[in-house]
Amino acid sequence: MDLRISCQIITLFACVWTLNAGYSLEGFIEKVTALLGEDVVLPCSFEFPETGPVPYIIQWHKQGIKIPIFIWYEGYPPHIGEGYDGRVSLTDRASLNLTSLQDHDQGIYTCVVNFFDRSPNPKRNASFVHLYVHAPPHFRIKPHEVVHVRIGEKLSLPCDADGTPDPLIRWYKDNVPVTEGLTVRINRGTLEIAKVERTHIGDYVCRARNSEGSIAAKTKVIVAGPAVITVPPRNITTLEGDKAEFICEAKALPANLTHRWLLNDKEIFELNWLVTRTVVKRDGTLFINPTSAEDSGLYTCEVFNGIGTPEKASSYLSVEYPARVTYSPTIQYLPLGLSGIIHCYVQANPPFLHIKWSKDDRPFDPKAHYGVISLNNGSLQIQRVTHEHQGWYICTPYNVYGTAGQSNRMEVLVRDPPVFTVKPEEQYQRRVNSEVTMPCYGKGQPKPTIEWRRADSKKLSRDRSSQRNGNLTIRTLKKEDHGRYECVLQNDIATLVTSTLLVVEGTTPHAPLNITIKTSAFSATLSWLPAYDGNYPQSYVIWYRTAEQGDSPWRTMRVDPDEATTFTIYNLQPSSEYEFRVLSRNTLGDGMYSPTVTAKTSPWDYLGGVYPTDAFGATYIPTVLKPSGPKPSPPRNVSVQETDDGVLISWLSPLNQKIPVAFYYVEYRTQSKPWKRWGPIKHATSYLAKDLPSGQYKFRVYAYSIMSVGQPSPDVSLIISGESYESTESRAITAGIVGGVLFFVAAIVLSICAVKICNKRKRRKAEKAYVMVTCPLAEARNGGHSHGGSPSPIKSNGSSSFRPKSRISDLMSKVICCMSTSKAYFFN
Repeated sequence: MDLRISCQIITLFACVWTLNAGYSLEGFIEKVTALLGEDVVLPCSFEFPETGPVPYIIQWHKQGIKIPIFIWYEGYPPHIGEGYDGRVSLTDRASLNLTSLQDHDQGIYTCVVNFFDRSPNPKRNASFVHLYVHAPPHFRIKPHEVVHVRIGEKLSLPCDADGTPDPLIRWYKDNVPVTEGLTVRINRGTLEIAKVERTHIGDYVCRARNSEGSIAAKTKVIVAGPAVITVPPRNITTLEGDKAEFICEAKALPANLTHRWLLNDKEIFELNWLVTRTVVKRDGTLFINPTSAEDSGLYTCEVFNGIGTPEKASSYLSVEYPARVTYSPTIQYLPLGLSGIIHCYVQANPPFLHIKWSKDDRPFDPKAHYGVISLNNGSLQIQRVTHEHQGWYICTPYNVYGTAGQSNRMEVLVRDPPVFTVKPEEQYQRRVNSEVTMPCYGKGQPKPTIEWRRADSKKLSRDRSSQRNGNLTIRTLKKEDHGRYECVLQNDIATLVTSTLLVVEGTTPHAPLNITIKTSAFSATLSWLPAYDGNYPQSYVIWYRTAEQGDSPWRTMRVDPDEATTFTIYNLQPSSEYEFRVLSRNTLGDGMYSPTVTAKTSPWDYLGGVYPTDAFGATYIPTVLKPSGPKPSPPRNVSVQETDDGVLISWLSPLNQKIPVAFYYVEYRTQSKPWKRWGPIKHATSYLAKDLPSGQYKFRVYAYSIMSVGQPSPDVSLIISGESYESTESRAITAGIVGGVLFFVAAIVLSICAVKICNKRKRRKAEKAYVMVTCPLAEARNGGHSHGGSPSPIKSNGSSSFRPKSRISDLMSKVICCMSTSKAYFFN
């Protein structure tokens, strides 16, 4: 048993030593290396049991894959794992032949051979193979062949390659290896230059190399800049028929400029009526010959050389021409007793000055006729038509260039207008899923048409609505059917309109209308008009999110109070575009969203003392983590004085008021201690420090803007009378040390005293024991009495009873005996 335990201990120590010595499974793994795309054989050998060949099964495993990639058993088709179809087979009895190697084939493989016999402990063989799939490097990311940069800007040349073993990437400039420095870094193959200088311009090569080969990618870095328009186009005013010339000169490096001209944001080559009369020269000049009235508009020259963003410049072309009549109907009808219009459509540049009218070949002055008004578009409006307004009319417009001619003769006929014989009710109120029929009839000569439409221009439902003989029927009413409907009665004489309101009850509310937004740097105020509430009280929820990130989540804010139609969202980011929409809800649930409205917050005027807001609209002073922007000047005339209430630190605001101060910080420290601070101090130039301990102090004041911090004021010293904090602290330390030493000494003395007391007690016990032995002997030698050698015996009183004097004498004798004995004991 002892031998067995010893062997186990020795084995344990051997295992520990093996692990510490660095031995692992790697020593039992056979390594096989092959190139990408080649074939390889993963060896596996085994031995049959001593009884001879028995049935067996072969399994090949790959590390990281739970299911074996190959299973073979005699008499059955082999199992082949996913991704290995047609690429694996057995050779040399158990070895695995793997063809067309791929990158993911690399890894550790295990060959397991299991024997099937009747033995209770079946024999098992296993082999381990580590397959390395080598591949020459190939670029995953290559730099551009030509890179244009500007002096002073940042340059990044990406380069990344794959291969096995992992390729080493190196950069060369003009055939010299690139060395890293303060402004030049190579980060994971990417060459980064923080600030391009003239010396950085040249030819660069990114080379990737491993044991299987090397590849290189070349790039040329050229100083360049985006296109800049040097001579922009100017506004042109010309007469119709003359030519127009827009100059647009630009320069750039590289000088491969492309010019693009647009008219009212549409490329001129897409305008068929204009492209045949335009020419764009190589220098970008645009010619239009001849010009036409419809050529007027905003022309934009866009220049681009592939760097940065296109440069744009715009100018306006105004083509002037005499006033002209563009359209005048030959026959026009006026409704008797109603308002009517005699149409004369005029176009002019510059605008027409006046229009000359004639009626029945005689001059007709609208101003001389009551109820006749000249409209801005050149037509005449007759407020109440009579038969006297019937006749033949001609209009002739004029501007500073005269007229292009009169209109054709227009026959104006006065006829009775159509009339409604049956009008719909002012309001129809129905429940959801019910049906409504709204009648509308009319008559006139010529016979008028009747048509229903929605007042909000939405289309009627084709599936659920029908119009017949002037009646509008809507079946299975839904929420969206709520609204105002119009019945239009129309013929050549006049067009009459009547309306009705359809109220659909028992629905969620409709979407709010007319969303308007006013923004500041950190907030947005929304206003809207309530829509139909579904016949229940409604409330609102505002949904908003940043527009720059289309997939950013929506945030919500409930409007309080419920009936409010104006609400402000706070805690927004400045110079950011947001999307807003308003959701209405009632007791039946959420209604419909309003159309999404986009608004951009204004830039942060941090120099103007504008502070950010939290979600409730309260302003706060932001922490300046990364100072940016102009710095305020240091505070002036810092003074420090002791008062009854404490130490008062006061100062004057900086001399430069162009950079306003948002707040101050006061810093202080004692000797050899770090600076501490009070603040922020807003809207004040003093601070009262209370309960400062005595000592020698230094004070200074910082001025902060919203985005930056300035230099500190000069230090101001102050000695506060009394024992200083440093001396008090030093004395406390000294007292602690002395107290500790005294305690240690006291402990030693007490220990010594305790030892001596214990020794004395032991000696007393020994003396007592000695006396108990020696005193009877002495008594015997003295005749049985303890008289201490007294020559005369004690006299008796003749009584046989107990005698006190004799008892006391005996005790005294014993004491004297003990004392003499002890003295003799100690001296001996």
